[in-house]
Amino acid sequence: MTGCSGAGKTTIATALEDRLVKAYGKHVYRLDGDNLRTGINRDLTFSEADRAESVRRTGEIATLFADSGVITLVGLISPYRGDRDAVRKRHEEQGIPFYEIFLDVPVDELKKRDPKGQYARVESGELKHFTCIDDPYEPPLQPEITLKTHELEIEQSADILFRRLEMDGILEGAPKLTPPGLPNPDGDEEIDLHVPAHLREERMAEAETLPKVLISDLDLNWLQVIGEGWASPLKGFMREGTLLEVLHFNSILVDPFNLTDNKDAHTSTTNFEKFTQFRAPDRVSMSVPITLSCTEYTKAAIDNSPHGAVALTTQMGNIVAILRNPEIYPNRKEEIATRMFGVIDMGHPYIKEIYKGGDYLIGGEVELLDRIKYNDGLDKWRKTTRELMDEFREKGADTVYAFQTRNPTHAGHAYLMRSAGENLKKEGYKNPVLWLSPLGGWTKEDDVPLDVRVKQHEEVLNSGLEHPGGLDPAKTVMAIWPAPMVYAGPTEVQFHAKSRRSAGASYFVVGRDPAGMKGSELAVAHPDDDLYDGDHGRYVLQNSPGIGSMKMLSFVKVMYDITDNVMKVPDESRMDDFISISGSKMRLLARNGAVPCSRTDIPTDLVGANCVPSGFMVPKGWDIVVDYYKNIDSGRWIPWSRPQVDPGASSQTKSEGKFGTGSFRLAHSTYESYWHDIPLRPEGQSDEIINLVTEIPLYMTAKMEMQKTLPGNPIGQDSNSDGSPRYYTYGTTFFNYGYIPQTWEDPSLKDSLGNGGDNDPLDVMEVGSTRLEMGSITPCRVLGHLELIDEGEMDNKIICIALSDPDASSIHSMGDLERVKPGTIDKLKDWLKRYKTSDGKPENALASENPTSTKEAIELIHETNSRWKNLCGKGSGFVSDGHGFWLDAAGCKGHSSSSSSSRTSNLATWDD
Repeated sequence: MTGCSGAGKTTIATALEDRLVKAYGKHVYRLDGDNLRTGINRDLTFSEADRAESVRRTGEIATLFADSGVITLVGLISPYRGDRDAVRKRHEEQGIPFYEIFLDVPVDELKKRDPKGQYARVESGELKHFTCIDDPYEPPLQPEITLKTHELEIEQSADILFRRLEMDGILEGAPKLTPPGLPNPDGDEEIDLHVPAHLREERMAEAETLPKVLISDLDLNWLQVIGEGWASPLKGFMREGTLLEVLHFNSILVDPFNLTDNKDAHTSTTNFEKFTQFRAPDRVSMSVPITLSCTEYTKAAIDNSPHGAVALTTQMGNIVAILRNPEIYPNRKEEIATRMFGVIDMGHPYIKEIYKGGDYLIGGEVELLDRIKYNDGLDKWRKTTRELMDEFREKGADTVYAFQTRNPTHAGHAYLMRSAGENLKKEGYKNPVLWLSPLGGWTKEDDVPLDVRVKQHEEVLNSGLEHPGGLDPAKTVMAIWPAPMVYAGPTEVQFHAKSRRSAGASYFVVGRDPAGMKGSELAVAHPDDDLYDGDHGRYVLQNSPGIGSMKMLSFVKVMYDITDNVMKVPDESRMDDFISISGSKMRLLARNGAVPCSRTDIPTDLVGANCVPSGFMVPKGWDIVVDYYKNIDSGRWIPWSRPQVDPGASSQTKSEGKFGTGSFRLAHSTYESYWHDIPLRPEGQSDEIINLVTEIPLYMTAKMEMQKTLPGNPIGQDSNSDGSPRYYTYGTTFFNYGYIPQTWEDPSLKDSLGNGGDNDPLDVMEVGSTRLEMGSITPCRVLGHLELIDEGEMDNKIICIALSDPDASSIHSMGDLERVKPGTIDKLKDWLKRYKTSDGKPENALASENPTSTKEAIELIHETNSRWKNLCGKGSGFVSDGHGFWLDAAGCKGHSSSSSSSRTSNLATWDD
């Protein structure tokens, strides 16, 4: 800092030092004439040469101090430009940031201040050769900052300097990775784990050869969080050591510059026998476990694989990522749940998800094979951390404050957001930008759906500042936050804040009971009551380890002012003019389709009058909320980010409804019935070749099956007892699954143990390496079969290989299968016996551990075909009509005149 005597160098440096120490805990030292003249410069006079030497010595000291990690604040008159430039050059040679601050104050103002009486002595003639009066002062030509301290308060001047250091990343202690004014991601490393476009094809080919690890849609949310940098510096699903740090400290130790040889601590296999000599130096916030569970089935596949990687595969069978160097360790569910939540509530929605997981966890670093998209119409609002940084830069943000939403945004929220921006301007920011951040990952069933919130937010932005419930789109960025909501209260809110900082936010708006919820009826301490104290979240967040420079902005209570139709902080002197509109009241009004109240006559009983104050919410936004609550059970909403994918169906099919829901139906374009009209085997083929109708393609875990009771017998998704779509949870399928048309396992046909048929067509497991399309009809060579005993029913599984498979010419029997694909039979038996155990059900049994021969399997096919003929009234046996099956196809009990028009009629019947 350079300037004439009395300009405020020492005073401002002292104020800045106070900020740096208290806000960042930095080591700071001030060098000025007062402490230099008494020691190192006491031999110097005020001659031009000695003044130059004083500046040189001070510059050298400052260089050494800065090199040792001390921020050095130098306050010298330093009248000669050349001396200052020499010090600048010395710093630049050492790679040390240097700021020249010119305190530009008119001499007349300095004379008025005259803190040491020196200007009075000059006026009286007592003091000669006084800089800026009768000795020259050469002002800087291009200072980094000019302070006209006579126009600023001391704190304002200090704040300008403080903000500049923040914006330049000086206070982060690491190279600046982000735009000016925005914080570095945690761990001082920008995380983007997407495979470069030019390597994508190569990595995908590699993934096809790797063991497949099933990930749920909730896991997919977490994968997006990791891959896009929201959990920096995490680069994969947590290894055991990382998980332990998270559970016990809500943070992890990192060493981004390898000062203690711990740079790779979180990307290396956990070793409980060997530790580095020194602990990692930096602690960053990481409060929520981000883990991936698996079953014994998947663990065995990884253990037996020669590859040091696995392919992460969605429920719909799409490979989305590679996980390297997998570390498998026990899934200690009770420990994770108790330490993460601090409550005992087995009815808690996320705790239930933890207990549904497999017995093992897989840690390892991930590579995303492509951008994760959900194809639900909302992807334009899904932005990576890097994309958000770029958007903040484009808007010229010098700071960003994030506002998370779990509900529609009303005028009270808008008031809080606008007020927060104004308050940040008062602190010295020029262009604070609001990040409207709706949570987009997994949520509990009764939360407001994602699409409702996002579309309502769109109207809030479209309204701009013309409505008190609107926001300025020029000062606002909306982007969906991809993480699941885990409802862990004070523990979770730390992650909410930390992940927003990783995308550029320095401030996080925190309300009462953030990330909390009411306990279920199974909660031990708080059934049907708040699990967490409403004040604890903000308190914990403010004091949490690793939170760094992130700052909190608290909610204040706002109410509706009926005098001007604006929501604001209530005026205690006229409380009768303010009304409170709670969330429960808003929901009731929306269900009732409330219309706008009169602007001049707002009733005290809003529910009775069935009106909503006009300034409560932007009109089109309110219409969206009303539409949702009036049609809450329609099933047309998007609760959270779940991929909307193509079923990968054959081109010879037609579909209705949304894949992944109970409304989906797949029919064949040529055959009226998927059960009765497709021939058992291709024309002209021998008995060992059958037609396989594929229900579940390779890798897919959606439990698709032919619907026996619906017209046309389309393929749809099986459902759980609660009506939700059913998925296999044991692992990723390594086979194509389907059935043989024109067969039926008759319950009246008993095996040697007295088990009757399962009342379905004969199931098929195709063991080739090529994924068959859903609904496709594929010639398949029968190899043998396994008889599964499932809940007292005989459920035979024909094993076959598609004639189109590359290995088909080498495999004609179960013996050939084991020779060409060793271990396949054991994998089939393991799957059949244990695939339900991951849902908490007991193991199935096999009638025999040894598969039958091809001949025996063909005999079974003949028998089930004859039973199907009986079902259709074409055989020698009689079957009663109490089964409820649809048999009116031309191939069964219908007439050959049935046409595509009747199939269209059937499609309409499904909707009914």
